[in-house]
Amino acid sequence: MNDTIFALSTAAGVAGVAVFRISGPQAGNTIEALAGVRPVPRMVRLLSLRDPVDSAEIDRALVLWFPAPQSFTGEDVVELHVHGGRSVVAGVVKALSAMSGLRPAEAGEFTRRAFDNGKLDLSEVEGLADLISAETEAQRRQALRQMDGALSNLSESWKQRLLRILAHIEAVIDFPDEDLPESVAVRLQQDVSEMIAELARYLDDEGVGERLRDGLALAIVGAPNAGKSSLLNALAKRDAAIVSEMAGTTRDVVEVHLDLDGYPMTLADTAGLRDLRGDGQAAIEAEGIRRARARAAAADMKIAVFDLNDWPRLDPATLDLVDASTIVVLNKRDMIDLLPDLAQVRAGPLRAAREVLAISARDASGMTDLISVLRSRAQELLAGAGEAPVITRSRHRTAFEDCLASLRRAQMANVADDPELLAEDLRLAMRALGRIAGRVDVEDLLDVVFRDFCIGK
Repeated sequence: MNDTIFALSTAAGVAGVAVFRISGPQAGNTIEALAGVRPVPRMVRLLSLRDPVDSAEIDRALVLWFPAPQSFTGEDVVELHVHGGRSVVAGVVKALSAMSGLRPAEAGEFTRRAFDNGKLDLSEVEGLADLISAETEAQRRQALRQMDGALSNLSESWKQRLLRILAHIEAVIDFPDEDLPESVAVRLQQDVSEMIAELARYLDDEGVGERLRDGLALAIVGAPNAGKSSLLNALAKRDAAIVSEMAGTTRDVVEVHLDLDGYPMTLADTAGLRDLRGDGQAAIEAEGIRRARARAAAADMKIAVFDLNDWPRLDPATLDLVDASTIVVLNKRDMIDLLPDLAQVRAGPLRAAREVLAISARDASGMTDLISVLRSRAQELLAGAGEAPVITRSRHRTAFEDCLASLRRAQMANVADDPELLAEDLRLAMRALGRIAGRVDVEDLLDVVFRDFCIGK
């Protein structure tokens, strides 16, 4: 924390502008050495930057000076907005590296200092990381809410309620000769019960926040040559998977990330399902089929693809995977003269499916209807993600679950007979909530959290 760190905060490569950040006790002296002056705080100044060693001009840059504690890190911070050419960037790095007391920043070190200096709590740090990696509008909105402290504020409000309950219990422990009014004891138990109910409802969210952060998983399953890879390419609008008439072309899972009207989705093209018994040379394909089944079981949604050329015969291995989360696609409608009656199809062996559509992945007929169904299903699965705050990480869920378990133990204790046990369970519940913002028991998590940040952030 005594070091002054610097880093290029914008992406490497040629660009119109490159931004350097400098943070630490030597930041002010650094800009004086480079530009000969320390600008007015939080005012942009156009200055000539010179190498302190030989006074050679490096560039003319926009310079901002943020004295501590009113900065992102809580330390003295300087930003240099220079031209984004490789030579200019190299010149700035060379000049900064030659200065005493400065060193290049490690990944996430600026944000780590903001956390250590109380500018951000841990859930806000994670929200910032999610914002940087957000690929869709819905992910961006969720990350912004968390970065603004929505989750921290919720956990802190519950923590304050527990603190008030604990204060009454501590009074019982400290003054054992005073009789606790029965109405107070009843009220304390009611308060605990109300919090248990609220936490239980909050946790019963079907993982909507994690789903949005990670993206919905959609598995495409079907027999060989049913058109799975063609469908993947049609949805991705590019040749992401190899299309061939040869059975067993797809041996492993091929993934494509999509932005479906702001909802993130990962499409997985899987190996064709078929019976390989007696084929001693198909060990690799058999592993692909095993992975296909595993991916289908874990997916939020499935698309089961059947070849209309085989109608009314349905591949039994694919049919076995059809359930309420499955959208059935009867593919290759462009290759047949008469489409089957979809109402009758839905009333027959495919009645368990969520939806049945006839499409052609090759000429895109019916694809608009399929995308509409996918969009509708995504909205259903992520309903509630638009409401702040939501749980976005497994560590948050674990902390809330630990809090709930402690409160349920406290609910079983008798205020008059076991005030010490009740108080300890309430403290454990508060401690679990404190882990959300990173105020207790998180030292082992910090390296993991900040490791995923980019250099310069």
